[in-house]
Amino acid sequence: MKKTNLSLIITAAIVLSTACFKIEPASVTPAIEFVSFEIFDTTDILQNQSKAGRLKFRFEDGDGDIGLAATDIADTTNLKLSLYRKTGGTMQPVADTLDPLLPYRAYRIPDLEQAGSNKVLKGEITISIIYQSYSTDDTIKYSFFITDQAGNTSNTEETAEITVSENNVYTKQ
Repeated sequence: MKKTNLSLIITAAIVLSTACFKIEPASVTPAIEFVSFEIFDTTDILQNQSKAGRLKFRFEDGDGDIGLAATDIADTTNLKLSLYRKTGGTMQPVADTLDPLLPYRAYRIPDLEQAGSNKVLKGEITISIIYQSYSTDDTIKYSFFITDQAGNTSNTEETAEITVSENNVYTKQ
């Protein structure tokens, strides 16, 4: 009787442990989801008082080819941002490439390698933006998307409306 119970426990443990390694099906087109945008006080590289923003979002890619290798062309980017500014009560896209609230319109996500046979890649990405110049009236939002190594473009997500002068964490509304 005790041998039967022990055999049953060992068999159950093996079945349960192998179930943890089940390969998950997911789309090869990356998917992203906005998590939060935090405004906070900081200092820049010259020790000047500044405001900064921290964008956090989740991602999932079925074939795990998110990110750029260090050997990829230096001006290649795979995270694109667009800025919107509240004007007259509505959000308007900002075309000015020198706008201080979007110092970079594109970023490089480094190569993220998934070990093992399950190539589904999931995680969170956080980028920081330092604001050298802003107005206490600035209310903005960003839209953003990522592109994987195969050229598949994710869905486009948007942040919540952000008041740049107020330290706060903004989440999906």
